[in-house]
Amino acid sequence: MNSTTTGASTNITSPYITGNLEICTFSINVLFGLPTHSYVIWLIVKGTGSGVASEFFHLNLSVCEIGACLDFLFFVLGNWIFFLLPLALFFQGFPITGRALFQCLMCVERYLAVVHPVTFLKYKPLRYRVICCTVVWIIIFGSCLVCMFTLMAYKMNAHTWLFSTQFLLFLSIQLFCLVAVLRALKQSGPGERGRERTEENHMKRRAFHLILITTVNMVITYVPIIISGVFIILKNQYNLEYWAPGLVCYVLAGFVQPVLYLHRSGKLSCFCYP
Repeated sequence: MNSTTTGASTNITSPYITGNLEICTFSINVLFGLPTHSYVIWLIVKGTGSGVASEFFHLNLSVCEIGACLDFLFFVLGNWIFFLLPLALFFQGFPITGRALFQCLMCVERYLAVVHPVTFLKYKPLRYRVICCTVVWIIIFGSCLVCMFTLMAYKMNAHTWLFSTQFLLFLSIQLFCLVAVLRALKQSGPGERGRERTEENHMKRRAFHLILITTVNMVITYVPIIISGVFIILKNQYNLEYWAPGLVCYVLAGFVQPVLYLHRSGKLSCFCYP
């Protein structure tokens, strides 16, 4: 299918018909993302690792990522089953707003735990995480409605402004928190002796590497798609050539968080620390 195909239904949906690259990217995400995130949810609910309370943000992020996988699935099937396209447009709120917001919550939590530990311990109970996640889910469903109505009304520039502004804001918050954590972990702690000092340094190195990987992943996730959005706005044309590179980076970068969680949980034995 392409934009030159005639017919009323095709004319309505032609701006959202995906190319081969997008179909391959979405298919990879669906095939590997759904089982991976489902496994992460099962591990968290089962109690593997630190438990549901401490991994509550990660649990919600995985649920949101499953919604994103469904969005990509609906987009792929929408090339042939047109009535699925409204669902695909609605579910765009999950990858556009949901992922970034839950990642922000995780980054802020790490920032408080490392830089402001007293505040972190004060607000550590599960009820605060539940309140934060409830607010985020309300925002996500609001974003879903906005995405559906703006795209169905062919307001492509408004949609591009929406996700570009969101990504830029969320990336700024995450980078601030992650860089502050990296600086704090690089600083020397209070003097301790022998084995305790060695164990502390080993834990700090592991935490530093984890945060560093997360920081690089955030840059790879958001910078290309923000650049794609800028090109679309400047050219005033919703062209797949501008959209595709950022989209590929954004979709595939979603695998990093579940892999890191499986690594920390000891489920990737070939990559575990000795």
